[in-house]
Amino acid sequence: MVDTLRFNNFLHNVADTGLELLRGRLRSSKGRGKSLRILSHELLSTQGEASAIAIARDIVDRYRNINDTERIRFFQSICDDFDVDHDAVLAAAKEYCDSQNRTALRELTRSVESKRQDLFRGINMAPGGTGTIVEMRRDVLHILGRHPQFEAIEFDLKHLLSSWFNRGFLMLERIDWETPAIILEKLIEYETVHEMKGWGDLRSRLADDRRCFAFFHPTLPNDPLIFVEVALVKNLAQSIDPIIDAGRPITNPHHSDTAIFYSINNCQEGLRGISFGNLLIKQVVRQLAQEFPNLKNFATLSPIPGFGRWFRSTLENSDGIALSAKERKLMLTTQTDGWFDDENLLASLKPTLVKLAAIYLSHARRRDEPLDPVARFHLRNGASLERINWLADCSPNGIKQSFGMLVNYIYDPEKIVQNHENYVSDRKLAISKDILELVPQQLRPDKSKKKLKRNKVAKVTN
Repeated sequence: MVDTLRFNNFLHNVADTGLELLRGRLRSSKGRGKSLRILSHELLSTQGEASAIAIARDIVDRYRNINDTERIRFFQSICDDFDVDHDAVLAAAKEYCDSQNRTALRELTRSVESKRQDLFRGINMAPGGTGTIVEMRRDVLHILGRHPQFEAIEFDLKHLLSSWFNRGFLMLERIDWETPAIILEKLIEYETVHEMKGWGDLRSRLADDRRCFAFFHPTLPNDPLIFVEVALVKNLAQSIDPIIDAGRPITNPHHSDTAIFYSINNCQEGLRGISFGNLLIKQVVRQLAQEFPNLKNFATLSPIPGFGRWFRSTLENSDGIALSAKERKLMLTTQTDGWFDDENLLASLKPTLVKLAAIYLSHARRRDEPLDPVARFHLRNGASLERINWLADCSPNGIKQSFGMLVNYIYDPEKIVQNHENYVSDRKLAISKDILELVPQQLRPDKSKKKLKRNKVAKVTN
């Protein structure tokens, strides 16, 4: 963190020198009136490094203070002014087709890269430039639905950020009560799986029988990219309440046999689609195994975020999952107020809801992958789907998402690699026998084939 601070101070000093070399024109009253569009052109045309850093810093400062209308105008300008030269691309492609030599290939490669990428690289030189680039992508993602012409900008930003935030640059850090408050505050802010109600909740989640790890990037030392919360317990957890209860007795972690990953949170929306979670979990498993040799099981207690939406769509679709008239009528009671407070009704609903959750997790598809994003994430990483836990999260969000159910995914160090390979090569899901037995026979995977039968489940993929 100290080194990053020194480097930022160095960049500020260079920018100040560049500012003097520019003879104050960027900070003059005339300079202050310059648009981001003009500054962007100046950045790409400036030869001196100090001058370029000064302009980049001005762009960063200006971008952070513009309104939504100005932001859209800025994106439109870089979309129009810094696109690829289509004629140059065609000429380079023709030259390569004719000659097929390395020089022509290099020219073709250079020509297909838009000038926007040079602009973003230039902005990245400024103090705080990387964070601003991440903010730009977040802002583009927010308005992409209304402004599809900005898709090219989003592509360029994701391309660059995927390189800048690859695993080689990331630092794994344990977060505890001694971690700077500026970071601890962000844990409370970014926690979206199981909300923290303040410092008391946070302190409980950083106690001796808990662990929290996060990935950081050198240019964003006080901003976690992703963090995972872990409970060190005995046996496989079936409910979230004992895990996050701030008043629970603190136990000796060396007496635990199971590490439960109960909350994983991506913190930077501008890095959406750039995956860190698989690396984080695998590295934390390795670190915990070294610190606590007594740990035998590594598992999650995970939400089923898409189940409620899929369930409601299935009820509305007469061609969906085959439910009996009695089951369908019973399931409709979940759409009424107060249903969750009726113990007798819950007991009647349990068999069908658990069965539907098993069908959803094992068969509902988005193209050829699981429809549920959490299932997709863990199964791709090499975990196995072990157990569905009834009434495991009775919070309003847990009820809305999945009728209070949570899932255990198991990370068995001896099976992770094979499970991952089976998934990526054949889309074969590692699912426990107990869950498969909940699925009707006609919907179970065909054991004689590598890939799951899809013709039987097409009607439930919403």
